[in-house]
Amino acid sequence: MNVFQSIAAALTPVGLLWTLLIIGVATFLHELAHYALARWQGVAVKSFSVGMGPVLVQRPWRGTEWRLSLLPIGGYVEIDGMAPEEDGQGGYRQATRGFAALPAWGKIAVLLAGPLMNLVLALGLMTATFASQGVPALDRARIESVQPDSRAEALGLRAGDVIVALNGEAIPETRTVDGQTRPGWEGLRDFLATSGPKTLTVRRDGETREVAFDWQAQVSGERQLLGIGYGPDVDDASVPVAFTTAVTTTTEAVPQILRAFGGLFARFLTLDLSRDENVSGPIGTAEIVSQAANVGFWALVQIATLLNLSLAFFNLIPIPGLDGGRILLVLVGSLRGRPLTFSQEQAINLAGFALVMLLMVFVVVRDVSRFF
Repeated sequence: MNVFQSIAAALTPVGLLWTLLIIGVATFLHELAHYALARWQGVAVKSFSVGMGPVLVQRPWRGTEWRLSLLPIGGYVEIDGMAPEEDGQGGYRQATRGFAALPAWGKIAVLLAGPLMNLVLALGLMTATFASQGVPALDRARIESVQPDSRAEALGLRAGDVIVALNGEAIPETRTVDGQTRPGWEGLRDFLATSGPKTLTVRRDGETREVAFDWQAQVSGERQLLGIGYGPDVDDASVPVAFTTAVTTTTEAVPQILRAFGGLFARFLTLDLSRDENVSGPIGTAEIVSQAANVGFWALVQIATLLNLSLAFFNLIPIPGLDGGRILLVLVGSLRGRPLTFSQEQAINLAGFALVMLLMVFVVVRDVSRFF
C-alpha cells in the first residue's frame, strides 16, 4: 500500500464532508465577525470570501463582493484601509482612510472580533454538549465498554458500571501529576499500573458492590490490560450549570492549548517530524473527524468545539500575519504615539506571513510523514 492509499484508507467521504463543514462554519463566522465590526464603525468591506484561491462564485451585496473560492482552507475579508494603497507613482503607501483612520481601540475591536467569535462558538457548543449529555463527574469513572474474553468480563464488569472507589478509597475530584492538576477518574490507569490485590467499588442500578481480584501489572515484560474502555461519569445539568462548566473547562484548557502550540513551535524550529498527539494538520484533523463521524453527532460537536478553541487562541498568537500580530502592531504604534512607517510594517508583516506559511508547510509535511 503506497502513501496515497494509506491516506485514503484513513479518511472517509463522510468524514471529509464533515471536516469541510466544521472548518467552513468556523472560518465563515470568524471572518463575519471581522466584517461586522468593520461595518459597525463605518468602514467599507470590499470583499468577503469563504475559501482561498480562484473564485468560483461571486455576488455583490451591500457594497461587498461575496465570494466562494476553490480551496477550502480558510477565508478572508478585504477591509478598506487595511492594505497599502497606490501612491499614484507606481508604488504603494500606507492607507489613510477606512481601517487606517480608526482609533487604536477601533482597530483592535475589528481584529479581536474573529478570535472572540470562535471562542464564543466553542463555549456555545460546549454548553449545548453539557446540557444534553451531562457535565463530567471527575470523582467517578464510568465503564463505557468491556472487551470480550477479557479479565474485566471474567470479573463480571459491564458497560455502564460506575467505579466510585479504588481499594476502598473514594476517588478525588482532582489529583496532581507532575505538577499538573488532572481529573481524579484518570487515576484508574495509575491504579492498574502496579501489581497486588485490588478492589473496585462499583455502582450498578443504584446498588454498590465490591470487585476484588489479584492483579499483575506486567507479564513477561508486557503491560496487562483489564479490558475496559472508560471515561468520567456524568451528572445531569441545567443550561446555567452547563455554561458555567463550559467556561471553567475552557479556562482550564488554556494552559494545555498554549503548551501544545509551544511544543509545535519547538518541533518546527528543530524540524522534528515525530507525531504529536496535541496538534494535528489538515490530514490528521480529517482523520479524527472521520473517526468521530462513526461515533455519533456529539463526538463531532466535541471536535468542532476543540477546533474553534484552537483557532481562537492560534489567531491571537502575536505573529505578524495573524490577528494577534496585527493587534501587537497597533499597540506598538499607540505606545509610540504614531504608527509604524510603511516600510517597517511591510517588512514585519512579510516576515510574519513567511513564518506562518513555513509553519503550515511543516505541519502538512509532518502530517504526511506518518504514512511513510
